[in-house]
Amino acid sequence: MNIKTINENIQPQKDILLQHPLYKKVQTIDDLHHFLESHVYAVWDFMSLLKALQSKLTCTTTPWFATSNPEIRYLINEIVLAEETDLTIDGHRQSHYEMYIEAMEACGANTSEVAHFLSEVHSLQNIFVAIKQSALHPNIKAFLDFTFRVIEEGKSHKIAAAFTFGREDLIPSMFTEILKNFEANFPATDLSKLIYYFERHIELDADEHGPMAMQMVTELCGTDAQKWKDVESISIEALEKRIGLWDAIEETIMMNVALA
Repeated sequence: MNIKTINENIQPQKDILLQHPLYKKVQTIDDLHHFLESHVYAVWDFMSLLKALQSKLTCTTTPWFATSNPEIRYLINEIVLAEETDLTIDGHRQSHYEMYIEAMEACGANTSEVAHFLSEVHSLQNIFVAIKQSALHPNIKAFLDFTFRVIEEGKSHKIAAAFTFGREDLIPSMFTEILKNFEANFPATDLSKLIYYFERHIELDADEHGPMAMQMVTELCGTDAQKWKDVESISIEALEKRIGLWDAIEETIMMNVALA
């Protein structure tokens, strides 16, 4: 098995995501806010997958020792550099999560709920308890729980699979077009930071992070057939959880339309 086979085998789940009815339901600024207020959890937990990989694949403790694969070490550190300290639209350094939060605030979306959730995560010191006790939609809980179960298991190739397949690489191009339509139809709403965020993802994922992540999976699995099977099953489950997240956002939007 290899990357090409994995991509072929997960295509049915990708197709469901790419053809999901959610995209056509995001028609007003309120709809956009509902999308951002749920999608932000996927932006945040992506950073946790990234740091789990850095912890596993590089040396982040002292005394320092060289890890076994310098190529993987380079790949993950390069991705961390951009994801954790990228250049913003106005030229200062932020993580992509912080960029997303600023973009939400600029267009009027509510960031208090995710801030409260992260405060609970910090105070409880147990991500699984924080997820369970939260008021999040069950599908968002399942999405987050899956991510942190994979991290907790501690298998680098499985974390890399959840990180690489079916994450942000599917989203930016679709939403950039939606946002540009919004910018034309709702000129009073500042979407510049949001458009920059998605365009930055397109640029990084296509040219750098996507190929790097694929190479990282290849390096981690090598010729181990079981690891490749694990990568396939984790990738499918990650995509299914993403579909569940999309279902939850669509449900939220439709409920609010019905109440309007």
